[in-house]
Amino acid sequence: MSELDLAADPEFNSRLREPSGLGAVAGAVAGFLSALLPSQVADSQSGEAEQELEAVTSAVLDRLSARRSGMTFMLTIAFTSENAAKAARIANAFADQYLLSQLEAKFDATERANTWLNERLETLREEVRTDEQAVEMYRAENGLLDTGGSTLTEQQISDLNAQLAIQRAELSAAESSLRNVQTQLERGASLDTIGEVLRSETIRALRAQQTDTSRRRSDLTSRYGPRHPEILAVEREAADLEEQVNREIQRIVAGLETEVNVARQRVGSLQSTLSGVRDELVTNNRALVQLRELEREAEASRTLFESFLNRFRQTSEQNDLATADARIVARAPVPVTPSSPNWMLNLALGFILAGMAGAGVIVLLEVFDNGVRSEADVERELGAGHIASVPMLARARFGRKQGGGEGHPYDYVRENPLSGIAESFRVIRSAILLSNLDKVHKVVAITSALPGEGKTTTTYSLGRISAMSGSKTIILDCDLRRRLLTKAAAPDAQKGLMEVLAGEATLDEVLMDDAEPGLHILPVVESQFTPRDVFSSDAFKSLLAVLRQRYDLVLIDTAPVLAVTDTRVIAARADAVVVSVKWKTTPREAAASAIDILRDVNANVLGVALSQVDMNAQARYGYEGSSYYYKNYRSYYSG
Repeated sequence: MSELDLAADPEFNSRLREPSGLGAVAGAVAGFLSALLPSQVADSQSGEAEQELEAVTSAVLDRLSARRSGMTFMLTIAFTSENAAKAARIANAFADQYLLSQLEAKFDATERANTWLNERLETLREEVRTDEQAVEMYRAENGLLDTGGSTLTEQQISDLNAQLAIQRAELSAAESSLRNVQTQLERGASLDTIGEVLRSETIRALRAQQTDTSRRRSDLTSRYGPRHPEILAVEREAADLEEQVNREIQRIVAGLETEVNVARQRVGSLQSTLSGVRDELVTNNRALVQLRELEREAEASRTLFESFLNRFRQTSEQNDLATADARIVARAPVPVTPSSPNWMLNLALGFILAGMAGAGVIVLLEVFDNGVRSEADVERELGAGHIASVPMLARARFGRKQGGGEGHPYDYVRENPLSGIAESFRVIRSAILLSNLDKVHKVVAITSALPGEGKTTTTYSLGRISAMSGSKTIILDCDLRRRLLTKAAAPDAQKGLMEVLAGEATLDEVLMDDAEPGLHILPVVESQFTPRDVFSSDAFKSLLAVLRQRYDLVLIDTAPVLAVTDTRVIAARADAVVVSVKWKTTPREAAASAIDILRDVNANVLGVALSQVDMNAQARYGYEGSSYYYKNYRSYYSG
């Protein structure tokens, strides 16, 4: 405020603006009264000056704004003024004052911290000195001299234990040697193999003399008689040598006994000394408890002192190198265009609001859409597994029959076997084959909750894909009312399923060959209602048994579950049931009810096949299943 002298700017100080008519009259009256009552007017002017400053401050702050820039840690300071240069100058001045106030606050905080830390350090330094002196005095009074991490007494015990171990080993060796010699003597065995005897130089010399004497006696015996004087002299020499050997052995034994006694005395002496030192250690250990406590107190005081000392050094350095936590990234330039009114912003807001309104309408339409739209809807809303999504096929791609007339979608999979729709039916076939590896599902019923959900298209297309894959396949039209499969695949049939069940025709007579080799059609000739429960009959059961033997896959095109009860009977007799649900059209409640009904009759519901799916639109419903990535792999298919 004072640096830019904003109180003298009429833009912020309303009193400096040119007065209007009433303002001029009020000013003249105030001037006249100030001349009459100078003392009272002086007091009032002092109060008015404070009010004037507050008013100017409020006016300036009302035009100032500071906001965070996005998710960054940058602040944008803006100021609104009638003059562009003035607006930039005031905004920059506020930024400078903000940095200056940060520095001053840091200096003050650091100074206060240093003063307190310095006082605390003096106290801690004295505590450390006192505690360390107490440790040394106690150690000296109790003779607890430290030698490399252990006391002198502990060192003595360690040395005595080492010496005692050596002496005990020597005693054990001496006793072992003595026992060995004594045992040999008691048994009357030769002592020549004893180590002490072998190591005796005297014994070796005597044995050498005995060997020489024995050799001379053998020579003399071969020449003279046993009573010859020379032979008698040699024998006396041999007896004398044997006597010397025995005396030497006795001397060795006596020496071993002496070694044992000396070793025992040494062991006893060391044990006595060790016992005394251990008693001294017990006394020292009691004193060590108090010493350790004093050392811990001294160490704690030293650690605390060092911590405060490091902190004092850090704060002292920060005081010299203090910088503001913020910096000016860019100064406010003088604007070249006014900030208000912003026609482009208003226009953009209009477009945004219109877009939001449109999005709201779309959201409402999605909320009130009760159809099944995605794989997740199938699993979450219907409680069944999702088998496949059959893409929607535009009528322009169906082709034309020869001779005119519109073709069928079933022909498309035959004419375009590598297309995406053909692949979706292969997925359904694979799901049927792999659903139970222990028991092959041969009889599969295809049904739906309501009419018009694509079950006949699914059945016929699946049959053709199965035949194209090399499986011998048959399709039964069991929709006695609409006969859509018969109309599409065998419109010229004269006999069919009802005649076979009634025994009026054989199976081979009514079977129709499809255009795709390996696929047979069992049609329904007439659309009629029969009071007989034909699908619960033994004839239908026997027919299915025959078809199981003759075909790899038996597909049954049934009536809608919610419309006709026949489907429930057929589903119970089939190995598996595939439910066709039209994408975004079939109400979720209807589809869920149909699946519940099938499960109530113990039908094996294999899963749900979504029909007539707009794959591009389905991918926009979220990250749900492989359909989300359709745009990435659709070019893989042909056709």
